[in-house]
Amino acid sequence: MAVIDDVRALGSELERSYEVYVRGRLKFRVKQIVYVAFSLDERVMGFGFPKEERAALVESEPHRFHLPPQADLRFHWVHADLATLDPAEARELVVDAWRLVVPQKVSRAYDLAHPHGPG
Repeated sequence: MAVIDDVRALGSELERSYEVYVRGRLKFRVKQIVYVAFSLDERVMGFGFPKEERAALVESEPHRFHLPPQADLRFHWVHADLATLDPAEARELVVDAWRLVVPQKVSRAYDLAHPHGPG
């Protein structure tokens, strides 16, 4: 079972990333682009995810993943119930969302420094 503290350090460790609080919700950003956000109760993690792949993700495990509200479907976004993820999987989702908003050279540099994925 993952909790917010399992991924929080990544918000500061990933290059160009920083954490902010908006209306009491923790979010990770690169510049002004939010790539991960947590619900107020910290039970749900919203994260960047390719639009063309999200329906398959949600359909494959609907007890873990769900689409954002209708108004947010225009964004590359999926929600996950943190309690259904293990910590390593949650960290991987954060890193993958971060990859969507940084240049490829930054992503490749991360891979070289972390050949076994996020710790």
